[in-house]
Amino acid sequence: MSASEIHSVPKSQHPLVEAARAFRQSWAGVLGFILLVAIIFMAFAGPHIYGVDPFEIVWAPLTPPGDTETAPLGTDYLGRDILAGLLHGGAATLYVGLSAGLITITIGILVGAFAGFYGGAVDEMLMRVTEFFQVLPALLFAMVLVTLFTPSIFVVSAAIGVVSWPTTARLTRAEFLKIRNLEYVKAARSIGAKNQRIIWRVILPNALAPLIVSATLTIGVAILFEAGLSFLGLGDPNAFSWGLMIGSGREHILDAWWTVTLPGVMIFITVLGFSLVGDGLNDAFNPKLRER
Repeated sequence: MSASEIHSVPKSQHPLVEAARAFRQSWAGVLGFILLVAIIFMAFAGPHIYGVDPFEIVWAPLTPPGDTETAPLGTDYLGRDILAGLLHGGAATLYVGLSAGLITITIGILVGAFAGFYGGAVDEMLMRVTEFFQVLPALLFAMVLVTLFTPSIFVVSAAIGVVSWPTTARLTRAEFLKIRNLEYVKAARSIGAKNQRIIWRVILPNALAPLIVSATLTIGVAILFEAGLSFLGLGDPNAFSWGLMIGSGREHILDAWWTVTLPGVMIFITVLGFSLVGDGLNDAFNPKLRER
């Protein structure tokens, strides 16, 4: 094929362009994207629009929604504004989800890539380590890690990431085992490419599609994990998150439903958004689903 013919290939035939077009045609992906954009806007612009400190006592404790204009969505057991908590808590919750997801994906890809590429004794050793972490009760292990250190947003994120990577590692290993013997990988070896280049520059880019889908779901799971730790009193008391709101209001759930239900709804919407985006990305990157 001549240079002019290469440049004349329509851009729409590029895999990323086709994936983006398929994603736009997925109602689930588009809905999830809209939900996430709304959540991100609320988390970062909301506190500037509604400038109330979430730690400030503004009214009588446990005031129901609609009873006072000072706190439109009511107050918690200390008299803090629930609406201010929802707006400020989004940033901390998203930070935990994204940070824990990044740690999970990083560890999982490193372990899975080396296991799948090298095979043999390396694969055996790394998979035994993966199985060890996989059989541990994830929530209990995360609780132990958070308890051993001073609870903070970083410690909570790291604990969630450390206990959540085995699934990503197995997925990465499976993709590397499938790809490592394909023709273009053999061609890279034949021209003298080193193992590290083959792993990161040849195989990994072609294995990214399912890993990207997995990453979106991992973020949602991490947000739920943070809510669970905070519910048990192991969240960062200095960072206002939706999980912290649920944890602090758990003793009043029967008397003041709004203190737990409203942040719970925000977590549900956020996790749903990531899940729907994951479904949309799966449709976009999977050629068989794209043809439906």
